[in-house]
Amino acid sequence: MKRWMRLMMLVLIVPAVVIAGAVVFSHKSYAWVSLCAALLICVPFFWRFERRRVPAAELVLVAVLVALAVVGRCLFAALPSIKPVAAIVILTGVYLGAEDGFMVGTMTALLSNFYFGQGMWTPFQMLAWGVVGLLAGLLAKPLQRSRILLAVYGVFAGLLFSAIVDVWTVLFHGRGFELTRYAAAMLSSLRVTVTYAVSNVVFVVPLSYPLGRVLERVKRKYGLAQE
Repeated sequence: MKRWMRLMMLVLIVPAVVIAGAVVFSHKSYAWVSLCAALLICVPFFWRFERRRVPAAELVLVAVLVALAVVGRCLFAALPSIKPVAAIVILTGVYLGAEDGFMVGTMTALLSNFYFGQGMWTPFQMLAWGVVGLLAGLLAKPLQRSRILLAVYGVFAGLLFSAIVDVWTVLFHGRGFELTRYAAAMLSSLRVTVTYAVSNVVFVVPLSYPLGRVLERVKRKYGLAQE
């Protein structure tokens, strides 16, 4: 299919889905529109990843990292606030680039939720972990040089994940977005958020050396350039 035809389909289908959803789910129209927005934010990254020539070694490496993050999340299922997912996503972004970091984050949320449960919250988790990997890739040089900065970013990643997912919490349980209700949601989940942020540090700092070395060796061996 030609590129302009795909773009036209996107231009026509997306507004139609948003409008139809707003009509069908009138009492939850804000939640529906926000869901579509979260999905659409992910589309350009998936589009670019699919369009560019990705070496087979990079595809395999991304798949392995996604599998590692999914297994890690499942192994810690009994501890809801303690997960190694963000650590793996961060290190992917730092050593493989922003685009791969985003892909590992989004795909981990999507695939692991086949175990934890799919729902309209999934795109927000995809977006949250994807942004964590994306920003890690953009800040790769300072994060590689300093474990202190890496630890600080681990805390930030925990706060960012909660901030993004809590947008969905507010939209789903009310009519539209209200700043006071959003602040209340953030405060009510503060203990969980802090625990998750600390656990990111606990995982990302020890993993940074062994996993970082492995990723650097694979990059050199197969000539993978960081985006």
